[in-house]
Amino acid sequence: MKKLLMAALALLAMAGCSSEPAKPAQSEKPKPKATDFETGRVAFQRLYVAAHGWAHDAQAFRLESQLTADSKGKEGKADVWRAAFASPTQRSVKPYVWSGTDASDAPSRGVTPGTEDSYSPSNSSTQIFDIAFLKVDSDKALEVAQKHGGDKVLEKDPDTPVLYMLDWSRATNQLIWHVIYGTSRDDAKLRVAVNASSGDFIRVEK
Repeated sequence: MKKLLMAALALLAMAGCSSEPAKPAQSEKPKPKATDFETGRVAFQRLYVAAHGWAHDAQAFRLESQLTADSKGKEGKADVWRAAFASPTQRSVKPYVWSGTDASDAPSRGVTPGTEDSYSPSNSSTQIFDIAFLKVDSDKALEVAQKHGGDKVLEKDPDTPVLYMLDWSRATNQLIWHVIYGTSRDDAKLRVAVNASSGDFIRVEK
């Protein structure tokens, strides 16, 4: 009996030595973040806050969307927005970009500042505006543009990208949304100007 017990214990010991150690459970790979799409006014608020960390009197003179692999500007939204701000006291300009995507052709997520440059108040292309004038968002500007030729452009070619640019017109003292059907302002199929304070249609620019 004693010999049988010793033999059984020896077999158990051998089995224990030959068995493989338990493998640690493999951790799941983190899922990629969903792309964030924002209207121009929402993105602008984030960029405005960041710019005021740079200069207390910072005011924007341009806001524009950027096309990426994830965004073609539909529904008045984009996953990348760029704004340029000027500080009259510092006589400097500084760009900022907000990104809500991990697309390879886009900046890193979040708000990123650019490089400072000199600022001249007399420059017509850098006319700053008060944020209070921005009452109409990019999605509403798109609705207006659609009624003035944009619907026909997208009906003919639904893949046409849409860009949004916001700036101040010194000639008319208006803050204007430029809704651009195409990959750039220069080669656009259609450009429509919309008043960013009232939402009124201004004109077809092209």
